[in-house]
Order: sequence, then structure tokens, then C-alpha cells
Amino acid sequence: MTKQVSISSITIILSLTVNLYSFQDTPKQALKTNGQLIYQKQKHSDSFSEMFKNGDFYGRLRNNNFYFEYNKPDSNHETQLVSAVGASMVYKSAIFKGFDFDTALYASQSYFDAKHIDSVAHLKASKDTLSRFEYVNTGSKSMAVIGQANIGYSISKTNLRVGRQLVETFYTKSNDTKMIPNSFDGVVLRSHNLAKTNLTLAYLSKQKLRDHTSSHSVLMFGDANSSSSINPQWSENDDSAMHKGLTYSRLKAAGKDTDAPLIVLDGVNKSIKNLKINFSSYFVPQLLSQVMGEFNYTLPFDGFSITSGFRYIRQFDNGAGKVGGASIKNSGLDGYKDKSSLDSGMIGAKIVTKINDYRVDISYTGVFDKSDLVTPWRGFPTGGYTRSMGMYNWRANVKSYRIQLIKGANKKAVYVKPFIQTSILYLDGDEKKAETDSILYYAGIVQNIPQLENLQYRLRVAYRNFIGDSSSVSDYIDSRFELNYLF
Repeated sequence: MTKQVSISSITIILSLTVNLYSFQDTPKQALKTNGQLIYQKQKHSDSFSEMFKNGDFYGRLRNNNFYFEYNKPDSNHETQLVSAVGASMVYKSAIFKGFDFDTALYASQSYFDAKHIDSVAHLKASKDTLSRFEYVNTGSKSMAVIGQANIGYSISKTNLRVGRQLVETFYTKSNDTKMIPNSFDGVVLRSHNLAKTNLTLAYLSKQKLRDHTSSHSVLMFGDANSSSSINPQWSENDDSAMHKGLTYSRLKAAGKDTDAPLIVLDGVNKSIKNLKINFSSYFVPQLLSQVMGEFNYTLPFDGFSITSGFRYIRQFDNGAGKVGGASIKNSGLDGYKDKSSLDSGMIGAKIVTKINDYRVDISYTGVFDKSDLVTPWRGFPTGGYTRSMGMYNWRANVKSYRIQLIKGANKKAVYVKPFIQTSILYLDGDEKKAETDSILYYAGIVQNIPQLENLQYRLRVAYRNFIGDSSSVSDYIDSRFELNYLF
């Protein structure tokens, strides 16, 4: 599963197939604003050989550009200008007697001027365009990986899939907004057999984050005992939401499994008119578990609708707190009531008003004043509420308030008319836990070029202003421009 392929090989494959798929009237695939791809309906075959013959290739060329500037630069806060190019090729076989398979190759090449090799430690959003671990150990700014390799079997409305795959649940996301998606190695069961209910059960043994070339533990932070290479902390789960105290050495000393699996149960039910119920939970044996429940009720009116939403999350410490402590940063424990417990939770509330092509959200999220939330699988606890570009809220006693305006959303994900999103987010931090108050101003636009609908551009800009007692912290601007060509 960790076999690498060369960028030149992928480029050759792309050049041979681009002309075959560039001029189709109906898009073979479409790209949603959250980075997920929508594929056309999979074909069926009458024989084993046709399973391969009737399969489809899905190609993608992409370019990402990042400009990140601090208003008070220093050695740890440098202006960052990074550009990257990437390519991917996904093959989906036809379905034969319920069986099918997926394979996907991904590649990325990052371009930036590093003043010194440690500069990559300070990269922000652009860090996912390369493997920092590979860069400090080999000098490589490129990645080439097998991002998907799985086989599935379907019967009725149930599908079982085994291997490396993208797993879209509340807690696990592909989050494919850079060059290579976040993927997992494991077994996933999806079922739509229950009326108006979708269920997903996943047993995930390994994860491969977007900036990694090989799979790694789902909940273990690298250290000098897990790898003898430079910067071993980047060799394992180094996601921004990862608990930095759950290191290889500490888990070993506590008698915990350093390769414990992630088990996820996820469901959506729409049995009651105008009511959508979401449920999700995760369990990492001997360490942590969480449950999430959410209700969204819509009141339809003539020409508009109002939806009220409520989300509740409860985190259970099953032994991880004594190993790593209450803070995911593994520092600053003075502000925590119980320094060795990871019992915690969160609530969220929102009001969404839709009028024709417009949508206005007013949302709130608040993490309990207990411990930080641990969800390092690219699913964000505040997603859909106060999650804005580059911002998250999983620290204890942090509250977020956001107002958002969206224009041009559509289910087909082909944005001939532009998709526009703007928001203002206020984050109320807890000074005792070194969390600063700030306001984030965000604006973004996504559009498929009308004359060439397979080509989509994205421009996103955010400005973060630290306020009050935090005014000495450097404000920054985070701007990103992206191009995606699908064929």
C-alpha cells in the first residue's frame, strides 16, 4: 500500500488520456466546493473481462498558490509564497456480479524558496503540497503515491469496501483541497437499506494524511523512539488536531497499542418530514471515544426557508488522558481543571435562512471548559457551523460566533455562475490556556469557466485580526488561488 510511483509516469498517463476525455458533453466528474469529487454513475458488465474494459479513467490537473503574510514578521513568522502543481488519475472498474475496484495515483510538486531547511516547520496551508518529513530528510519537494487501492462488493443497497480508500463521515474526510487527499486503510460498510437512512461503519487500521507518502498510525505522534530520522514527529499523525502528548514512547510506557484502529459509526436519517438527524461516533480502543448528535429542522415558506440546527458532542477518556494530558498541545496545562482527563464535549447552534440563490447563516460553537477535543482525521467538530478557512475550534473553553453569506450553491457542483462565500468569525479564546481572541474576515469565489466547464478556479482570502489583550500577536493575511482541470 505504500508503493510510490514517479511523477513522470503519471504525467505520461495523463498526456495519453487527456484528449480522450476533454470533449465530452456531460462532465465525467464534478468538483464540490469542499474538495469532494462527484463521479458519473458507474457502469455494469456482463463478464470479468468487461469489468476492466468498461471501467473509466478520471483525470485531474491542478495548481495551488499560497501567499501568507504576517504584519509583524520574525524568524518564526516569515512571509510565505508557495506554488505547487499536481496531477491525479483515478480508475474505477465496471461492476461485475457486485464486485468492482478503484485505484488512484496522485502526484505533487511544490515550489518555494526556503531560507533554511527548518523553514518548512512554519509553513501554513501550503505545507500539504509536500511531505515535510521527506523534505528535511531527503530534500525532496515532490510526492507521488498510491492514494486509493480497494475492492468492493455490493448487494441490494449495501456496499463493503476493503483497502485504501476515501472515507467521508463526520469524523473522517478526504479533505482534498490541496494535492493529495486524506485516505485510510481498512474496511468500510455502507448501507441504504433502511428507509430514508444512510449508515456507515468503518474499521480503519491506518491513515495517510495529505502530506504523507506512506500510511501511519491513526492516533500516535512520532518521536525519537518511533523513527531515527530527522523530525520524527512528522513521520506519524502530525495533523493540527492531533494530540501531541500521545507519543510513541508514552503509549509504549503506558502499555497502550501504538497502532490502535479507528472505528467509526456514522448515520443520517430523514424519516420525519423537514427533519434531518445526524449521528456519528468514533472509538480508538484503550484511548478515546466520541459521540455526536445533530438535529436540523427546516420550516419552508413561500419563497424562502429557515433551518435551525443543534449539535452536541461528548468525548470520553478511555485512558488517553493519563498518557498525554488534557491539552492537545502537550503544554500549558495550568488552565485545565483536570490536567490528566480528556473527558469533554461541545455544543453548536445555528439558524440558516435561504432565499432563492442566497443563504445566510448565524452560528455558535462552544467547547466545554474541560479538555481539548481530539479529532485528527480531517473531520472538523465545528464544520457547518463556525468552521472557516484555516480556522478551527477544538480547544477547551473556546467559543466561536460566525455570520456567513453564500450565493450560488448547487448540487451538481458545476459552478457556471460563481459560488460566492463571505463570513465574519469571532473567536473568544481562554487566556488561561494561551488562546487568543481574534476576528477572521473571509471571502471566496469558485467558478467553472463558462467556455470550458472542466476548468475551475478558486480564489480565497482571509484576514485575521487579534484583538484585546492579544493585540501584540501578529495579524496575518492568508490568500490562496487554485486551478482544477478535470477530464
